[in-house]
Amino acid sequence: MNINLTIIGQAIAFAIFVMFCMKYVWPPITAAMAERKKKIAEGLDAADRAERDLRLAQERAADDLRESKVQAAAIIEQANKRANLIIEEAKEQAREEANRVKAAAQAELNQEINQAREALRAQVVVLAVAGAEKILEASVDQKAHAKLVEKLAAEL
Repeated sequence: MNINLTIIGQAIAFAIFVMFCMKYVWPPITAAMAERKKKIAEGLDAADRAERDLRLAQERAADDLRESKVQAAAIIEQANKRANLIIEEAKEQAREEANRVKAAAQAELNQEINQAREALRAQVVVLAVAGAEKILEASVDQKAHAKLVEKLAAEL
């Protein structure tokens, strides 16, 4: 056997094998590779979209959290203002009530003082009349000397 003939035979067999592979083996492999490349690209795109969506969701969550904190602070501030207002109203009502009680007590005290003065005047008048009776040793008519008694009571 000649080495050149063997090489030519092997070259022909190899060429037939290459054509066979290109016709029947290579298209399914390239199709599978193209499909795999497409799936990988779609997977990377999906991962990028998911990453963007995650970032957006995190930003929205952070914004919502900030907004919630602002609203909570506003609600707390309103509650504090309302509490202070209620406290001030209660203090004012307590002051008004204390002033009313004080005024009522003062009025009652003045009334009792006036009653005591009137009672004292009446007793002084009776004592004055009794003293005048003893001095004069006679009965003094209260109707006749009403002006004298009133004058004496007014002086006391």
